[in-house]
Amino acid sequence: MQTSEENRAEELRALGWSAEDIRRYEDLWEYRQRWGAINLEREDRAFLRKAEAALPRRVSGKGSEKKRTRDKSHYRWLAFHLQAMQAAADSLGLQEGDQGAWPILLEEELRVLDYYEPVLGLPDTLKARELVAFREQWINRAAGLGRVLSFDFVAPLDELKQRETTSWKPLRGEGNGDSTYPVLDAAAAAGFRAELRPAISAEIRRLFPSLQDSDKPAPPDDWQAPAAL
Repeated sequence: MQTSEENRAEELRALGWSAEDIRRYEDLWEYRQRWGAINLEREDRAFLRKAEAALPRRVSGKGSEKKRTRDKSHYRWLAFHLQAMQAAADSLGLQEGDQGAWPILLEEELRVLDYYEPVLGLPDTLKARELVAFREQWINRAAGLGRVLSFDFVAPLDELKQRETTSWKPLRGEGNGDSTYPVLDAAAAAGFRAELRPAISAEIRRLFPSLQDSDKPAPPDDWQAPAAL
C-alpha cells in the first residue's frame, strides 16, 4: 500500500471517484495521520488500501517524489548516533574483529526502516519512544556476551547543538547517564546480530502505526539496504 504523507483526493477525483468516496478517503486519511491505521476499522483500512492502490505511482522529478525514509528526522537521528559511535571506534581501543553492541543494534534498526519504509510521521515517532526500553534490554543482554567499555552518549549531541539548532534527544533518553558500551568479539557479534535481527523487525512492525497494514514479509537475511545516493 502506498501510504502517502499528503492527501491525494484530487487525483482520485480525476480518476472518476464519487464525491462520497472522496470524502470518505479524506476523512480516513486525516484520521490515520493523527491516530494511526491500527485504530481504524478493518473495512476502513481496506478502503484506504483500495484508494491508494488506485493512485498512480509517482515518478522522480521536481515536486513529485515523496520524501525518502533516509531524509526523515527519526532516521537521521539514529544515523547520527551510529556515526558518532563509528567515529569513536579507534579511541575506544577496539581490537581487530571487535564490534560494539550499540552500533549493531542501530544498524539493524536502520535496516528495518530502509526495508519497510514507514511514514515516520508523528504517530510513528511517538510509538518509537517505546524502543528505548527495547534497546536497553538488548544491550543488557549483550553486556553478558563480551567486555564492557564506556561511551559518552550525550557528548556528540551536545557538540551538534553548539553548531546548529536541533530538537533531537539523547539516544538513551534525557537524564540517563548510563555509559555502558558492550563490545563483542567476531563470533559473539555475529550471534548477537542473528538473534536481534528478527526481534527488532517484529517490534518495529508491531509499534509503528503506518506499518499496521503492511503485508510485506520480513526482510530476508541476505537483504541489504540500498546505498545512499
